[in-house]
Amino acid sequence: MAKSGQKPRVLGVFGSPRRDGNSATLLEEVLGAAEQQGATVERVVLADKTIAPCRACDACLKTGVCVQHDDMQELVDRMVESNVWALATPVYWWGPSAQLKTFVDRWYGAWHNPAHRAAFAGKRAVLVASMGDSDPATARHVVGMFQDAFAYVGMTLAATVLAPNVSNRSDASKRAELIDAARAAGREAVADL
Repeated sequence: MAKSGQKPRVLGVFGSPRRDGNSATLLEEVLGAAEQQGATVERVVLADKTIAPCRACDACLKTGVCVQHDDMQELVDRMVESNVWALATPVYWWGPSAQLKTFVDRWYGAWHNPAHRAAFAGKRAVLVASMGDSDPATARHVVGMFQDAFAYVGMTLAATVLAPNVSNRSDASKRAELIDAARAAGREAVADL
């Protein structure tokens, strides 16, 4: 929850390597709607960040700090400061993009830092998943992964926006029902914060 008198903070995480693709289009709608509701919005493009994969060294279990020195610590700080995380990814081979999956795998180290662990609990999330396939069930593993991950860390999945049948970069922008769903997700994510 936002502190009394403060605007809710939303962290938009662009997980697609395409800056102008369907995931980005819909995430911008989510963020724009949240801003219209009075939220402060910040955007992160994972393709612009250097985030190494988790090494499974478990050093974070002992120290609460990841041994890797890359952009992830900066992102963890932004995650801690935000009330809502809006994550967007295309569905690649029934899973999230490599950029988003690497980012999520590094939550392991943040979760083992006591100061950050408490910051996960109570946060809200919005998930945007775009796909070329016409069957929304193609995103079931992506959605399931995030449902389980959010439940594990004590977060709430406030809204999910599935965008099937968007193969070309501008397809989502031409579909009013997807734009409406993304805007509704942005409004819902910050409601009562």
